[in-house]
Amino acid sequence: MSQEQEQLQESIEPTKEELDRLIRNHVLGSMGFGLVPIPIVDFIGVTSVQLNLLRKLALAYNTPFSRDRGKSLIAALVGGGMTVPVGFGLASLLKAVPVIGATTGAIALPATAGGMTYAVGKVFSQHFSSGGTMLNFNPEQVKEYYREMFQEGKSYSEKLQPAKAKAKAKS
Repeated sequence: MSQEQEQLQESIEPTKEELDRLIRNHVLGSMGFGLVPIPIVDFIGVTSVQLNLLRKLALAYNTPFSRDRGKSLIAALVGGGMTVPVGFGLASLLKAVPVIGATTGAIALPATAGGMTYAVGKVFSQHFSSGGTMLNFNPEQVKEYYREMFQEGKSYSEKLQPAKAKAKAKS
């Protein structure tokens, strides 16, 4: 590949449709892990999906990726609004309670997991599109945007849930 082709390839940003599809697929993956009936496994699964989303976003924006740095950034970003991860962790542990725990987990966790992943995707997409990298990402600066995207992401996730699953979870 010539230098011109490499420079052209580096300057092409992903389209909105590509980003939306990438985020949507990872939201669905997180929602799936939210349904896992084993406490803590769901939390680990969602974190893995978010890390994979961050890796793919970095790749799409030709930004260097570091797994360890990614874990730290996601923890700082998601942990910045402590009520969400603590609530998710408690809901995950609640799954251990027979009948009530499984029902509560099936209702609450998929939308929460999807919302968190949606917000991570939107925040990092915005950061990378403005020329940011993993090295200069500051979770404190995007805390409010993350909260907005989390709320938007919960609604988005609820719309992705199949109608049968929603009806079954409510009954």
